[in-house]
Amino acid sequence: MNQIAAHYQDGHIVKGHTNDFLPAKETFHLAPVDSPAGVKPVEVRVAELKALFFVKNFTGDPQHTRSQEFDPGKPPAGRKMRVVFKDGEIMVGTTQGYQKERPGFFLIPADPQSNNERCFVVTSATQEVAFL
Repeated sequence: MNQIAAHYQDGHIVKGHTNDFLPAKETFHLAPVDSPAGVKPVEVRVAELKALFFVKNFTGDPQHTRSQEFDPGKPPAGRKMRVVFKDGEIMVGTTQGYQKERPGFFLIPADPQSNNERCFVVTSATQEVAFL
């Protein structure tokens, strides 16, 4: 079961758990973290998302300042890239499977202290994707 934060293109965020997200599928199910036990998970349409963040925990570290820099002592796995979302947010990380024709791709944040283990970026929510 994955802990996720689903960031929608309209700006709202739903945190919860999923066990059926697949990059090639158009939908998956999310059990919101604050829903009572026994409530059916909600269906999420990937096309409505900006990105799906796979998180270490739901609270994160409010004191953490996000870095867009790679750890110089640790070579990154995959190709370095910068993503600019349509809402102006910028993410820097690495990917191993970006193809602009696909509906999305995984990005591992450059920041080693990030609460995000990885992120599934929805291609239609991006303004610019560039290899560094």
